[in-house]
Amino acid sequence: MGTRRLGVFLLLVAACAVHAQEPIRVGSKRFTESYILGEILAQTARGQHKAGLGNTAILVAALENDAIDVYPEYTGTIINEILRTEERLQLAEINRRLARLGLAASTPLGFSNNYALGTRRDLRAISDLTRLPELRLGFSHEFLGRRDGWPGLKAAYGLPQQPRGLDHGLAYEALAAGEIDVMDLYSTDAKIERYRIAMLADDRHYFPAYDAVLLHRADAPVRYPQAFAAFARLQNSIERRTMVRLNARAELDKVPFAEVAREYLGGGPASKRTLRAALFAPDSGRLLAEHLGLVFGSLVVAALIGVPLGVLAAKVGWLAQPVLALTGLVQTIPSLALLAFLIPLTGRIGLWPALIALFLYALLPITRNTHAGLAQVPRGLLQAGTALGLLSKDILYRIELPLARETIMAGVKTSAVINVGTATIAAFIGAGGFGERIAQGLALNDHTVLLAGALPAAALALAVHAAFELAERCLARRPR
Repeated sequence: MGTRRLGVFLLLVAACAVHAQEPIRVGSKRFTESYILGEILAQTARGQHKAGLGNTAILVAALENDAIDVYPEYTGTIINEILRTEERLQLAEINRRLARLGLAASTPLGFSNNYALGTRRDLRAISDLTRLPELRLGFSHEFLGRRDGWPGLKAAYGLPQQPRGLDHGLAYEALAAGEIDVMDLYSTDAKIERYRIAMLADDRHYFPAYDAVLLHRADAPVRYPQAFAAFARLQNSIERRTMVRLNARAELDKVPFAEVAREYLGGGPASKRTLRAALFAPDSGRLLAEHLGLVFGSLVVAALIGVPLGVLAAKVGWLAQPVLALTGLVQTIPSLALLAFLIPLTGRIGLWPALIALFLYALLPITRNTHAGLAQVPRGLLQAGTALGLLSKDILYRIELPLARETIMAGVKTSAVINVGTATIAAFIGAGGFGERIAQGLALNDHTVLLAGALPAAALALAVHAAFELAERCLARRPR
């Protein structure tokens, strides 16, 4: 008994030691300031940064499902989007209500990043928009859907316009080019001065205060005491002008987010981002491994299910159209919509929703090609096999599948190449891969970062295509 107790004690000690070594997981949203703050938190606590996971709903789901432990948030967003109230609450009351969700807010960072509307027209206040229904408004997709965004703003001011949805990083260029007249701003945006944008006064005091804080799981300070002790040093340490300068380093000076954070934390001057440096950044190996895992993890499962489905459709005539129609229906669902549906369905973000989505997209080419390959086998060969006394399963494995092999392989190759491109969308829910760079490039409107994600993805698609071509040639040399 004593030996057993000692063994249990040692296992507990070992488990605690392993847990103590786990780095805290820091999340961030998909805009410049959140990327930078996420890097600052991760470097301060020597944690893991899961960058650009998406909007508020996805980050909160990540906290609730223990996918991340903490991320930078704003009090106004917590009040309106998470607590679903329009009351003006202090931090203590915010925490009292967050406790019901197993969450907490702490460590005010020292600045506010308030929502505002900006224009280059001769306007002074938001109420001026009511008399100019012809103005073209372009707002970020999150602002269009938030309780404290467009729906509430429209009701509070009685605005008659119908805004367009634009990525926040692209809206500045659209405003400068005269394609839109008004856009939503964050008050710490670095491009406000560069593009000479005037912030419209919120003369009806609609927008609440958006003080930057850390939103985390309620048990995170106990699980990661050293990390939160490090976070405490950041309390009230970042002024608004400092945050504007940090945003400018990323957006205007083209410095990588990690370098901006390192520079702020005293790591010395950062170097400007170049295409070569972005292509061969230290995270390239990780992104490649994640991308390959997404593509081939989903492809293997799709092949294991799609080939039998194609066989079933070929053998049972009345099932052919329902099976092909059902697998084809998935192709009509937009990638982001499918991912958004799978997050609440699986209760997770990141890997699993992305793998399921890619698996569903890979099914149609494999199933359809398997069905087509078997349908093309000459019936005379099947009759000859029956005359020789072969069973149905022997005919399938010895005659039909070998003859349909090249067609089936072509379907698998098509699915693999398609999935390489589709997998880039998975980064928008934190699944990693080269889509991370594409998401960052969109947030910054930086062509260098976009190319650093798009070029390796394109090269990987070509490499996968070439690998399957080689495999098909090798199979073609083998006797059927």
